[in-house]
Amino acid sequence: MSYTFDLDRRLGIPLPHLLKDWEDYSEYEQADILLQWERIRGTIPEQIKKLERIIILKQDQLNGEDHFPTSCRLNSEIAELASTINELHLWFRVNQDISSGRTHQ
Repeated sequence: MSYTFDLDRRLGIPLPHLLKDWEDYSEYEQADILLQWERIRGTIPEQIKKLERIIILKQDQLNGEDHFPTSCRLNSEIAELASTINELHLWFRVNQDISSGRTHQ
């Protein structure tokens, strides 16, 4: 198969990996890729909500934390989760970009 959807552990969703230019795929393959992507794309809002809940828990921990190294660790974890949410938002907006042959790598 000349395309795959590989799980990105950080994002928690499979991402498209196209092994050739979009125009080189048959109409059937293009439709299959888009169908698979739309199914995956539909899971992104719930993934974002899950990460937001984790951020809220970590913020609650941070509010009561007096140990500076632990506060730094929590801040770092919150920032990483926020970065992941931002990237998920970008992927959620990817729909027609796949059909133009551009995907995030």
